[in-house]
Amino acid sequence: MIQLKKLCLLIFLIILPSLGFCIDYKNMQESDYYIDNFKFNDGKTIDKLKIHYITLGNPKGKPILILHGTTGNGHSMLNESFGQALFAKNMPLDADKYFIILPDAIGTGLSSKPSDGLKGNFPHYNYTDMVNAQYHLLKDGLGINHLELIIGNSMGGMNTWKWVTMYPNYMTAAIPMAATPAPMSSRNWIMRKMVINSIRNDPDWNNGFYSKQPEKFQSVYNYYNIATNGGDIAWQNKAYNTEKTEELLAKKLSERVTMDTNDFLYQWDSARDFDPTNDLTKIKAYILAINSADDERNPPSTGLMEKALKNIPNSDYFLIPASGKTSGHGTTMTADLWKDKLVTFLNKISTRN
Repeated sequence: MIQLKKLCLLIFLIILPSLGFCIDYKNMQESDYYIDNFKFNDGKTIDKLKIHYITLGNPKGKPILILHGTTGNGHSMLNESFGQALFAKNMPLDADKYFIILPDAIGTGLSSKPSDGLKGNFPHYNYTDMVNAQYHLLKDGLGINHLELIIGNSMGGMNTWKWVTMYPNYMTAAIPMAATPAPMSSRNWIMRKMVINSIRNDPDWNNGFYSKQPEKFQSVYNYYNIATNGGDIAWQNKAYNTEKTEELLAKKLSERVTMDTNDFLYQWDSARDFDPTNDLTKIKAYILAINSADDERNPPSTGLMEKALKNIPNSDYFLIPASGKTSGHGTTMTADLWKDKLVTFLNKISTRN
C-alpha cells in the first residue's frame, strides 16, 4: 500500500509541470460580450461583434487587462510560466487582490472571426479595431471606468501601446512587452509579409473563399517561426551540430497550423498599419517596457525603444539579458525573468498615487 502511494505521488509529480492550462484560478469565469453595429477601420460594420473573455480573481479588486499575442487567445496567458507565475496565491498579481480580464482579440479564439461564416468578406481589422472592441467590453460590458494596469505581450504589447495612446486617461500603468512603439517595418514586417503572401499567392486560397484549407504556407510559417523566435543562444544549445540541427528542423517542419487559414492570415495582416509614433506624447500612464536582448522581431540594436521613451515622461525600460534561459521573441512569456521588475514597478506606482 505504501509503495502504491509512492508510485501515485511520483506519477503526479511527473505530470504536474504539464498541467499549465489546467491550473485552478480563483473565481475563473468565461463569457461573451456583443457589440452592436461595430464599425471597423475599413468602413465595414458587423451587426453583432462577439468578444469572448475570461475573468478571474476578486471582482472588487483593482482591474488588470491582459492581452495575448498573435495566434493566441486569453487562455494562452494562463499557462504555468506566465499565468501561474503572476496570478497565483502570493504572486505579484494575486487573484485574491486583483480582478483580471483576458479577452480574445477580434479574429482570435472564440471572438468574431472570418471562419464564423463571412470568410473573405470579414472586415480587414487592425489593432485599432482590437483596442476599440476591448474598450467597449471593459467600459460598457463590465462597467470598468479605470484600469490599474495593462500587460500585453507581442501583439498584445503593440495593443498596449495603442491603448495608452488611444485612451490615455483610462489606465494608471501599462507594461508593453516584446513590442516596440515604432512603425511596423523593416525585417519584422518583411518576414510577416512572407507568411501573408504565401497564403494570398496560393491558388487554393481563392481570395478567402476556399473549399479546402490551403497548405502551401505551412512550411513557410515553420521557417518564419525558426527565424523569428527561440533566441540565438537557446537555438545553438539545441542545434549544436548539423545532425542535431537536421533532426530539429525535420520536427519543426512537421508541425501544422490547425486554425482556419483566413483566421490565421487576418491576424498577421492586422499589424500592417501599426505606428504609435506620433501619439506617444499623449501617454499619461506609467510605462514599464520590457523586451529581450535576443528578440528577433524587436532587435534592441536599432535604438528605437530608447528614442521613443524620450517622449514619455514616466517610463522605464527593462531589457532582459540574453542567456540560456531566454527564447528570443518568446522570452517575455516566462514571467520569472522579469517578475521582480514588476514588483518594483507596482510599488513605485502605489507610492506615487
